[in-house]
Amino acid sequence: MKDVVLIIEDETKIARFLELELKHEGYDVEVAYDGRTGYDKAIGEGIDLIILDLMLPELSGIEVCRRVRRVSDVPIIMLTAKDDISDKVMGLDMGADDYITKPFAIEELLARIRTALKRKTNAKKRSKDTNKNVIKAGNLELSKDEYKVTYSSEEIMLSKKEFELLLYMMENKDIVLTREKILENVWGYDFMGDTNITDVYIRYLRSKIDQRFGIQYIHTVRGVGYTFRE
Repeated sequence: MKDVVLIIEDETKIARFLELELKHEGYDVEVAYDGRTGYDKAIGEGIDLIILDLMLPELSGIEVCRRVRRVSDVPIIMLTAKDDISDKVMGLDMGADDYITKPFAIEELLARIRTALKRKTNAKKRSKDTNKNVIKAGNLELSKDEYKVTYSSEEIMLSKKEFELLLYMMENKDIVLTREKILENVWGYDFMGDTNITDVYIRYLRSKIDQRFGIQYIHTVRGVGYTFRE
């Protein structure tokens, strides 16, 4: 059965180009040219991945992403002409899995689509393993099933990417992780730029966990990356 990709893009030439390339790669494709129509299609059944432009009429890409995330965990790749890291962080905080900046190479986008769909499949497989769905480190507890993190039973509110970063670090406790390795595994591809986005999210986690509770789980390994230790 073919994966179905929804393209939400108001530039008709780009939308048509993507549609033809994706169909050539064997995907079924649906297209929407404004945010409201795109959202309606996105929450319907059968969509396996969304390519979402940031600047859209009717409803912005950020708002579409935020609303979709209320009801679905379908992979979302942001497509944007903006190259400001704050826009990218905002999109990721709203629940996007990845982003790519225009102009882009179609081969890179296709690779990211394959990776996002593979991660979705692997996540479903992992969710079946109930013995591994809760990870503990001292008083810190992460539940994959509930998508919830607590410290001494007090809930810690994390964004989707913060949760995934913490999960990856806890699953690799005591292992020194480079920024590139974190980007590859948390963002789902070999990241070629803006590696400092890992530093941004590490600061978020430290603020919400280490600094808040007066502990230190996340350690910097100077010149290399980060590690999670009890």
